[in-house]
Amino acid sequence: MLRAARFALVMLAAFAPAAQAEMLNGAAIREAFTGNTVAGSYVNGNAFSEYHAKDGRALGDNGFALNVDACWNIDGDRVCYHYGPYKDRRTYCFTVDKLGDSYHLKVAETGRLNAIATIEKGNPRGAGDGGRRWSCDDLLSRAAPLGSMRRLASGGRTGIDPGH
Repeated sequence: MLRAARFALVMLAAFAPAAQAEMLNGAAIREAFTGNTVAGSYVNGNAFSEYHAKDGRALGDNGFALNVDACWNIDGDRVCYHYGPYKDRRTYCFTVDKLGDSYHLKVAETGRLNAIATIEKGNPRGAGDGGRRWSCDDLLSRAAPLGSMRRLASGGRTGIDPGH
């Protein structure tokens, strides 16, 4: 029942007039996501919840598995997620439109709607790292400020979205 309700919400929001949506720039995405939980549903109905730690770790559940070795960053006007250790890393980047209290994450390369989410202040679900060292620490250690981290040009597949 809950999955059906989430899917209905995603579909309803997907057909809302685009003129009402505001495309967020990188600074606005960083402001909204940093230190907060982004939770919602992919267009296929799978739910996700990721706490966007200030240090760049993405803690929680990406809708398919508990996050281990997951980081996020802002690349221009996109939010990018990096999953897995360096040699197997997968990178997914999205533009973000804000429509009321919802955030529409669209595949950066195609503009296709991938997920609709809301922002939960802080880390209300208690997402953590279980005391493990994240493999994406290599991204964090090379970073100047969080906003300067860049999507990897190699070492990971890009343009693939976890919503399918």
